[in-house]
Amino acid sequence: MSQEKKIREKKKPTLLHAVIPLLGLLVCLGGGYAYLKLPTQVCLLAAAAVAAVVAWSLGLSWDDMVAGMTEKVTASFGSIMVMICVGAMISSWMFSGTIPMMIYYGIKLIDPRFLFVTGFLVCAIISTFTGTSFGSAGTAGVAVMGVAIATGAPLPITAGAVISGAVFGDKLSPFSDTTMLAPIAAGCDIYDHIRHMFYTTGCATILSLIVYGVVGFTLPASSISSPELVSQMLGTLESMFHFNLLLLLPPVIVLLGAFLRKPTVPVMLFASVLSIIMGCVFQGFPFKTAAAAFYSGFNVSMVPGVDPSTVIPQINTLLNRGGLMGMMSTILLIFCAFAFGGIYSKSGCIQVILEKIAGCIRSVGSLIASTVVSTIFMSIVTGSSYLAILVPGEMFSEPFERFGLHKKNLSRTLEDAGTCVVPLVPWAVAGTYMATTLGVPTVQYLPWAVLCYGSFLFALLFGFTGWTIKMADGTPFNASRKAASK
Repeated sequence: MSQEKKIREKKKPTLLHAVIPLLGLLVCLGGGYAYLKLPTQVCLLAAAAVAAVVAWSLGLSWDDMVAGMTEKVTASFGSIMVMICVGAMISSWMFSGTIPMMIYYGIKLIDPRFLFVTGFLVCAIISTFTGTSFGSAGTAGVAVMGVAIATGAPLPITAGAVISGAVFGDKLSPFSDTTMLAPIAAGCDIYDHIRHMFYTTGCATILSLIVYGVVGFTLPASSISSPELVSQMLGTLESMFHFNLLLLLPPVIVLLGAFLRKPTVPVMLFASVLSIIMGCVFQGFPFKTAAAAFYSGFNVSMVPGVDPSTVIPQINTLLNRGGLMGMMSTILLIFCAFAFGGIYSKSGCIQVILEKIAGCIRSVGSLIASTVVSTIFMSIVTGSSYLAILVPGEMFSEPFERFGLHKKNLSRTLEDAGTCVVPLVPWAVAGTYMATTLGVPTVQYLPWAVLCYGSFLFALLFGFTGWTIKMADGTPFNASRKAASK
């Protein structure tokens, strides 16, 4: 057989081809995960099999499909490395006593009524300085969740506040990879992009603080832990660790590294190694347990003189976490999601869906709405904030020019519906990371991640009203005037 005959003819997918894998994904996740309680990884692989059958019918070979999966992994490899390092950093900061000290003083100083607002603000500040929502949620966020466990505050609300705060900084920090990527994809200046995001993100932030403030002050007294339990937890933490100001050195190093724009992974690893040394010096942990904590995660059984069976369950929930291996199930979930997303993307089905969405553009409002829908669609299908920004950014660049709009409108919308939505997707890189790190399933914290969906809702509102929309020459958009389209 000649080489020409071995090459299968590739066909352009129809709308039916594009819809079948999406229906397969809904059936597998809805029936397999929600109804049969099967592992999410298995459901995603089943959906990937459906996508593979469609791709094969379109003429793709197995090598083509593998290439699609590889592209997805390559595009998100940096985030995966950060996830692994955050796992090591969490366990090492437990080992050193850094996170236990944050939890200890958080329990003593934070009024449970202000916990949601405090969690939002603290994570927003840290993620703005570091440029990473992963680092913010994995350090300060874990400490805030510890305070919630100790005080009896609802964990889904606390996780939603933590994630909203972490995403705030991830959107507005000039150190954030998505903040740098969105203006590149749209073709505008990064600082124009950041300033323009203050409108949607600012409104979503105000909404978030109002919701968290009202909910915090209306918490029933029965939901707050008894003073006896809180005192017992404080006493246990105080007996297990020796607290001092030097334990704050690892977080300072991470913040300083971000401010100086040093590579994230080496800075996190350096802070983790320093924390391990501090744990041996200040807490008296045997050095032989350091590697175990770094690799497998921290466990209260590592504390000298402590019998794990005598420790109250709340302390185990607080402290037993982290480690390189602690992120492996999350990374496996991401790879399974990339199996579906890679095959679906390589078959050309994504482009068919996006073209159908783009065909609905009739006005500036529908242009913003189409961009939002397309970006959310990419977030759900690929699970990658990078692809959710890059693909719609390239596709909608020409329509924004045709309507005479400034490209910063496009870059803002890409982040409002990309960076913000990915943490709400259970199989996305950010969604799986947040759920694993904070210990709350995505579907439980989703309603309380107010900033995440508030951002794209305000983007839609501003798109249809013309508020804050800027023309290419910098003048405000007049919603009453008709924009010419080809």
